[in-house]
Amino acid sequence: MNQSAEVICVGTELLLGEVLNSNAQFLGQQLAELGIPHFYQTVVGDNPTRLKRVLAIACKRASLLIFTGGLGPTPDDLTTETLADFFDAPLIEQPEILADIEHKFAHRGGASPNNRKQALIPAGAKILPNPIGSAPGIIWQPYPNLTLLTFPGVPVEMQQMWQQTAIPYLRTQGWGQEIIYSRVLRFWGIAESALALKVAPLLALENPTVAPYTNQGEARLRISIRAASAQVAQEQIAPVEAQIRQLTGLDCYGADQQTLASVVGQLLQVQAETLAVAESCTGGGLGAMITAVPGSSSYFRGGIIAYDNQIKASALKVVQADLLQQGAVSATVAKQMAAGVQMQMGSTWGLSLTGVAGPGGGTESKPVGLVYLGLAKAGAAAESFEYRFSPQRGREWIRHLSACTALDQLRRKLIF
Repeated sequence: MNQSAEVICVGTELLLGEVLNSNAQFLGQQLAELGIPHFYQTVVGDNPTRLKRVLAIACKRASLLIFTGGLGPTPDDLTTETLADFFDAPLIEQPEILADIEHKFAHRGGASPNNRKQALIPAGAKILPNPIGSAPGIIWQPYPNLTLLTFPGVPVEMQQMWQQTAIPYLRTQGWGQEIIYSRVLRFWGIAESALALKVAPLLALENPTVAPYTNQGEARLRISIRAASAQVAQEQIAPVEAQIRQLTGLDCYGADQQTLASVVGQLLQVQAETLAVAESCTGGGLGAMITAVPGSSSYFRGGIIAYDNQIKASALKVVQADLLQQGAVSATVAKQMAAGVQMQMGSTWGLSLTGVAGPGGGTESKPVGLVYLGLAKAGAAAESFEYRFSPQRGREWIRHLSACTALDQLRRKLIF
């Protein structure tokens, strides 16, 4: 039997996309922290026949099966009875579960007759208590080398049950003796394919492993290792991370929970400098990223959303003739917007964005996706940078890339 876990999420609402499957993400993270191998996740609707098919496969490839969903009182909640039927075990009513349900529903006029089915568990199974809701789970070994854990689909209930009961139980059964520790390095300004080429020899490592992926326009490298403790894992990952940083240089902007905005903020604080922004096409998105960082008030002066040309001229002192002759989407206007907001706010740095986010408004000379970034520092001439983002991904994608690229450009300037 493969000593690994498999997560099986039950619920037609998951298949229809009506509910985000955050339970699978949570359990994946938790299993990694416990060092429990986890190779498969399955989502199946509220159908006993299909759930049995999933079970038949899962039992052959994993020794720990974790179920979420299908424990409620309604007719479509079929997980417990389907498990009992699959393993040919009778369902037995548990008085202590009934008493717990009645207690929890006392202030609501008592439990419904439908709740009685939640007190039925397979013979030989143990109760996995639910401190919040009415649906308990089970801990069951229907035969040697196979353990089943069931949880309700409500995330807050499932998470408490996992933390309070499942983790201690698994540890007593010999699971979780090691951890799977990961560190994620984050990159901007380099494509995943180019990044993979730079670190190609490291992608063949086995422990730790190095794997590239992308998320929201940035490339990432995940370094993962199985180790006895977090300290041991960090010590073994450190030289690999150092080698990656050496190979990739400034393209690596941070790690784990760091963001471009938080890294820029740290650099500004260290250098005792401040920032103000002027935005057109991003409509405040850049300022939102900056102020999402706790403590950003210590270095962020504020911003001006200059969507209309009259506001660019009056609030940011952009020359009217340049707006008429070169247009709002131009290098000249981007520089003047950056210099204008820097002067108006009295900041060290001014950062601006102007462009064509689409879906309409593009021309042959200024297509959708064309964005100019302006950067000005007190006492120095302003600069501008031109970017052409793919319009196929849509308006919000262009706005997101624009704001992130502006932060990245400032980051690079601050380092030098």
